[in-house]
Amino acid sequence: MSASTALPWGSQTHPLQVPEPSTPVASVLADLGVPVGLAGPLGSAITFAVVLAAFYLVGRMLVLPLMDRLLDRKQLDSHARGPLRKVANVIVVFVGIAVGFGLAGYGDFLQSLATIAAAATLAIGFALQDVIKNFVAGIFIFTDRPFRIGDWIEWDGNSGIVEDISFRVTRVRTFDNELLTVPNSQLTDDVIKNPVAKDTLRLQFLFGIGYDDDIEHATEIIVEEAERHPEVLSDPAPSVRLTELADSYVGLKSRIWIDNPSRADFVKIRGEYVTDVKRRFDEEGIEIPFPQRDLSGGVELNTPPEAVLGDD
Repeated sequence: MSASTALPWGSQTHPLQVPEPSTPVASVLADLGVPVGLAGPLGSAITFAVVLAAFYLVGRMLVLPLMDRLLDRKQLDSHARGPLRKVANVIVVFVGIAVGFGLAGYGDFLQSLATIAAAATLAIGFALQDVIKNFVAGIFIFTDRPFRIGDWIEWDGNSGIVEDISFRVTRVRTFDNELLTVPNSQLTDDVIKNPVAKDTLRLQFLFGIGYDDDIEHATEIIVEEAERHPEVLSDPAPSVRLTELADSYVGLKSRIWIDNPSRADFVKIRGEYVTDVKRRFDEEGIEIPFPQRDLSGGVELNTPPEAVLGDD
């Protein structure tokens, strides 16, 4: 090519001109004597590595401590902190990679990577809708804390003790010692009953007495046995209300409160209390009736003719 030959329109570099280093690090390497053809790629790689390392250190020294303070304010359990910290680490590393690509001069590669990632995210999103749904539900469980590990919960006809909570599923041990693996979305979309979420729990039991029995005397017995039990609270005080006039009994519903409830306490205290009331009813002559049916009418017996005549 002659000296008078024009360069193509838009060209920024003369054919004989040495290209400028793409990053400050590449410029430093070129000044130190590294060939320009090697300084450019090497400088971009060093820039990317330094930026990624800087973001990682900033995440470890600033972001995670700030997140721990936020989790302390939310009073999240230790089992919930680990997964949330992992998510924060992934976000920090992802941002570091994106910024590192940009500063290293990999803009075209970053744009292509973003296009591929968007397409892959769309495909994965359609294929893993349930997994993503359960993942988001797991985050809500960790942040909203409708229950914790060790709590007794009831939902959709099931009940048990929570043994483990992950981002996708929650594992519940039933009272028959069966392990249920429940998708988190089922526990956030439906109503969850947590009897041990508060410090106290009210127990109710319906006692049936006969129509001829003294209602006031039976009420006194029910309240006295509640007051005698050492694990029944006096505040709120036990109470009894007549709530039902059934076919064969008068229903007296007792309401008592217990402290620091658990499934074992619930079953134990209720069983002991009902047993004590039943014993007092027997001692005081108060009957707990059972359903009865009165039959009326006649009964006809059809005797075969040969049974009447007998044998010859």
